[in-house]
Amino acid sequence: MQDLTKGNISKHIIAMAVPIAIGLFIQTLYFLVDLYFVGRLGSEAIAAVSSAGSVFFFVMALTQVLNIGCATLVSHAVGRKDHDEANHLCNQALALASWATLLFTVFGYLFADYFFSFMAADVTTQTLAKNYFYYFLPSLLMQFVFTALSAALRGTGVVKPVMTLSIIGVIANIILSPIMITGWGHGIELGVAGAGLASSVSMALSFVLLIRYFNRQEQYLRVDWLSFSLNIKTVRKILNIGLPSGGEFFLTFLYMSIIYWALSRVSAEAQAGFGLGSRIMQSLFLPVMAIAFAAPAIAGQNYAAGKIDRVYKTFTTTALLTCGLMALLMLLCLWVPSFFVSGFSESQQVILIAATFLSFVGVNFVPAGYVFAISGMFQALGNTWPALLSTFTRLSLFAISVIYLVYQDDFYIEQIWYCSIATVFIQAAVSHLLLKREFKKKLIRNDDNPLTQPSLTRES
Repeated sequence: MQDLTKGNISKHIIAMAVPIAIGLFIQTLYFLVDLYFVGRLGSEAIAAVSSAGSVFFFVMALTQVLNIGCATLVSHAVGRKDHDEANHLCNQALALASWATLLFTVFGYLFADYFFSFMAADVTTQTLAKNYFYYFLPSLLMQFVFTALSAALRGTGVVKPVMTLSIIGVIANIILSPIMITGWGHGIELGVAGAGLASSVSMALSFVLLIRYFNRQEQYLRVDWLSFSLNIKTVRKILNIGLPSGGEFFLTFLYMSIIYWALSRVSAEAQAGFGLGSRIMQSLFLPVMAIAFAAPAIAGQNYAAGKIDRVYKTFTTTALLTCGLMALLMLLCLWVPSFFVSGFSESQQVILIAATFLSFVGVNFVPAGYVFAISGMFQALGNTWPALLSTFTRLSLFAISVIYLVYQDDFYIEQIWYCSIATVFIQAAVSHLLLKREFKKKLIRNDDNPLTQPSLTRES
């Protein structure tokens, strides 16, 4: 357990963000490694893995409920020095994760066929997507328990063990992917199914090692592995904070699905180009996301401890770091977008579409960074509903615009990217206004909070 209510805030953010960034990068590498080797199988294979990978955002929506709900409440318990409550929250999150794993197992195998028949550009892509997904699904199922345990650790200020175990998993994936996809060393080429199987085996390795860590090394949190009973009051607390954040990822899943659906009207190469470009974009976002993910634990502990000045400082530092990094990434994507995507496909059309995508969406990187920083503050304050509202505003405007454009005779791909740019700027403005309201409500002196707080304008 790490006390984040003392010391330099910038150092705390960087110290937590670095291992989180490595962990996130490792998760993304699962997809990038798969895409690199799958790219040798053709455009349809890339489109299949990319569209099946979009289901990852649906799972992320579910795991994010546990991730944000558990991490935020555990950080508050740690800030109040309530050890028993922190342990109770950890075990309730684990019980929720176990039930979610069971439900998604049934859901995944029953409805995958319907989903990919709707999303794929052609029959070949549909078949390949299902082959990949069925072998990739076990890795998604393990995400529930893995995320719950990782979130509990992060709420206590501990992030390095998860990073280390994830590194081991991705190294295993890098080794297994070429062996299973192309048949290196044994001659049995599994294709896209091998990509999914490699991810599942490597995730299983990280999963087992994390359980071993809790059993042998973790001292602050104590896990009851056989407890599946749920405390309704505690579950409501976790869901109240986690559901809006999960809703954000679910809306991201819908956002990706709308784009894949729109591009299915064009070609499998268009889907492949977008899939490649979006994976690269997510990789570029990792340092920014790591900072945004580190901030809630720091701000959350200080908020629970009544140190409001440090909450404000956490936000301003986070916003400056996220927007500054995004500005650098924007310049790179506008200047040399092809640098990031060349080598992933032998199709020049796929590379062109991916590079064009990055050069367009790079314009919205800075407002996206600001949204990340604001979302972290909503988590720290224990109210993530405003973040869901801003994301819903963006998706609604985007969906209406794209669906309308797709049915026009003069529709072309770049119109989708224009809609994305405009709606991200709108989301940033909505998020800013909602955060100002939340700060005034929770951090400024009122009858329930006798602390004398500085004004939002002066501090942030």
